[in-house]
Amino acid sequence: MRVIAEPAFKDRYENPYTWLLYTQMTRLGVDIDEFSPLRLLQNKYAIWHRHWPERNLNNSNIGVAIAKTQALLFLMKIARSRGIKTVWTIHNLAAHERRYPHWEAKFWHGFIQQLDGCISFSQAGMEAARERFPTLKELPNFVISHGHYRAEYPNHISAGEARAELGIPTSAKVLLFFGKIRPYKNVTELIRVFSQFSDPAALLYIVGFPEVSDLKAEIEAEAISDPRIRINLDFIPKDQAQIYFAAADLVILPYREILNSGSALLALSFNRPILVPQRGSLGELQEQVGAEWVRTYTGEINPGHIETALNWVMNTKRPELAPLSVFEWKELARQTIDAYHTIATK
Repeated sequence: MRVIAEPAFKDRYENPYTWLLYTQMTRLGVDIDEFSPLRLLQNKYAIWHRHWPERNLNNSNIGVAIAKTQALLFLMKIARSRGIKTVWTIHNLAAHERRYPHWEAKFWHGFIQQLDGCISFSQAGMEAARERFPTLKELPNFVISHGHYRAEYPNHISAGEARAELGIPTSAKVLLFFGKIRPYKNVTELIRVFSQFSDPAALLYIVGFPEVSDLKAEIEAEAISDPRIRINLDFIPKDQAQIYFAAADLVILPYREILNSGSALLALSFNRPILVPQRGSLGELQEQVGAEWVRTYTGEINPGHIETALNWVMNTKRPELAPLSVFEWKELARQTIDAYHTIATK
């Protein structure tokens, strides 16, 4: 089977998800090519696997956003005319920035009409996708989990060493937000809520690069009034991520809306318990990993959620390693290949 994927291997150092998946698939005998329009037009593929097709709609230039999305829809029509099956892994159901609602609605209509199958990381995600795009019910659908990141990120520093490097007292209760910062991730609200939480031993670290320029100034302005809040708003190389996770007692991801979270799996890959909203796939993640590793809350994040979560972290026994066997890449690659075969024969 020959597959073209976008992205396939090129995003390893930004988000290693597709690199990890396709590396395992190549070991299982699948021929994977990195997408380019020329490759798609020049070669015969069984499957075109698409991830994050909405990315172009995050472009701040409306002309570029429209041109790129229209080009994608045109290529999908050509692919279909040549017998290539297009598969979508559902990472999101909308562009993060929601810049162009009219054009985005037109894009999704055209995109969904050209699909031959789809993959979701959770049953909840699949149900949400079918509700938003009812046409998906007519296609082959597959639920295949997102894999973990244990093999991809260095993780050898001790908690004591990490705290010493960051200047954190051993007695501190450290909460960590880690990952790219976008409006829907609710970081400024997390800072406001944490400032209302009065425990003097608690520290909040905000670590990640703001994808929207205004967010950096907002976060800095909110954080400056509370000395318990520390921020690092730069891109964090892979070998440095371990410092922040090793120093943390709890990873908190207070998303206003979420379908899937690679950051949640990254935290669990570092064996750190997480506090997340009961939204999207995160309830299923709790069922898969266990309530001693994943704590959920309903509604908007508030100081009470932080207090009870810290008590939970400090007073709940858990093994040294989070149980992530259901997220092993080799098995997920096999499941994806099986999905390809089903879609290719429809």
